Amino acid sequence: MEPELETESASDDAELVTRAQAGDLKAFDVLVQRYSRRLYGLVYNMTSNNEDTSDLLQDIFAKAYRSLKRFKGKSSFYTWIYAIAVNMTLNFLKKRKRRASYSYDDISSGLQHDPAFIDQKHFSNPRRQANIGELQKRLNEAMQMLSDDHRAVVTMFDIQGMPHAQISKILSVSVGTVRSRLHYAHQLLQGHLKEFVEHDKQ
Repeated sequence: MEPELETESASDDAELVTRAQAGDLKAFDVLVQRYSRRLYGLVYNMTSNNEDTSDLLQDIFAKAYRSLKRFKGKSSFYTWIYAIAVNMTLNFLKKRKRRASYSYDDISSGLQHDPAFIDQKHFSNPRRQANIGELQKRLNEAMQMLSDDHRAVVTMFDIQGMPHAQISKILSVSVGTVRSRLHYAHQLLQGHLKEFVEHDKQ
């Protein structure tokens, strides 16, 4: 079984949670600062909209604070708050009418730093560097073609580097289901990006 993904400061999360449960707002603020960036990346890659992401992130942390006293520590705080974020984002997407267009101006999704898509050679290759924006746009388009559930697993696994076991805990599905969703999503993404990638290699 894969180990649960650890964060740099996971060792003292439990202490901060205990203090926050006792009413220490500063302790909860530390947790918010610790996970805001990764949660923003998670939500943005699922919504592809900065305004929706900012609004959702506020709602996610508000719900986490209201629910904190019910957190028993059976999983890490990291996994617990990710489950809240994923579930709230999926619920939001179900209610949101599909927009005709999406924002491609923000390349904060992590693609620039994802070795699965971009290697260090592009920094010395003007053509590859010029194509990063177009690749981001194509990837966003491809991601929006996926179902909400498939987009969630791709975001967590490929962009945020979470192991299958932790994704299964967050989504409350089996590891086999996570693997199946990833396999199907990867096939769709590869098909959509194939033309662009082949052209880039020429």
